[in-house]
Amino acid sequence: MAKVNVIDDKTLKIELSLEDAVSMVQQAAGEVDKFASEIITIFEKMPTFNFTHYCFYAFEDTAKLFENVLGIDPKQYKTFSLDAPDAFFYSLYGGMASLYDEAKKSVS
Repeated sequence: MAKVNVIDDKTLKIELSLEDAVSMVQQAAGEVDKFASEIITIFEKMPTFNFTHYCFYAFEDTAKLFENVLGIDPKQYKTFSLDAPDAFFYSLYGGMASLYDEAKKSVS
């Protein structure tokens, strides 16, 4: 489960694990139609950011799955830092890759 530390009323420190990536992929797999645009964008854009530097807020509508594992809306804070092992990002990418074709069919 994601660990969210409220540093102060403006700052969050977020820690994610491999299990959080698995949770995000499972949720996306269960609702491909709902998360189709998010799946497509994450799969297409993560390589641009060398996978581990991907920011969920770099593109519109790619933060819903991320926010769901947090249980908190980070947009309520001015800044947050995110610590996650490389395995988190690569697993998320692999999961989105496995759902990519289905998501593309969903939006066409």
